[in-house]
Amino acid sequence: MTSGPVSAGLVSCVALLGALTGSVAPVVARRFVTVSRPPARTPPNGSTAGLALLGALLFGGLAATRDADPALPAYLLVGAVGLVLALVDLACLRLPDRLVGAAALGGGLGLAGAALAAGTPERLLGVLAGAGLSFAGYVVLALLPGSRLGFGDVKLAAALGLPLGWLGWPSLGLGLLLPHLLNGVLVLALLATGRVRRDTALPFGPALLVGAWLAVLLA
Repeated sequence: MTSGPVSAGLVSCVALLGALTGSVAPVVARRFVTVSRPPARTPPNGSTAGLALLGALLFGGLAATRDADPALPAYLLVGAVGLVLALVDLACLRLPDRLVGAAALGGGLGLAGAALAAGTPERLLGVLAGAGLSFAGYVVLALLPGSRLGFGDVKLAAALGLPLGWLGWPSLGLGLLLPHLLNGVLVLALLATGRVRRDTALPFGPALLVGAWLAVLLA
């Protein structure tokens, strides 16, 4: 579905909601941070303004590009949960099942409602196919020798496959490819600056989420 003329008022309101979401995300994330795996850092306390700006950018970008799409509320819900997931993964290399499940369930129900409201229930086949293909593809990648993908990453990829599947095969393919490109550039930069070593464990969840967000914006 193509987006109609962008409403400045809608974008502003959604961006404000995103700023609020970014501000409270660390509070929610702390409930899911564990110390069982390194680096076990606490989600940022002193960067509330930065996270508010990030939330505004995240939500505002979705509203600006998908304002006429009935699935916009589903995108926003997944984006809100995704922001918390990114903070938890950065803190302790963990993607809690409860959060991933909330993103999948909320996003799936939102997309189902959008399909019924628009009179296009057949689009749900693409949604389910997107989740299934994402899951299968990341299972294969996680089982490859030397792979550093965890099954939390696999489950998150499946959850993100739902909204990407709604947008069609090009968006799904882009959403699956971009995380690896983004993560590769980041790892090379960190290695070049001596911030990490080759055996340093790094979170992949944020790259998955950013890649999916960019794929939605470019759809």
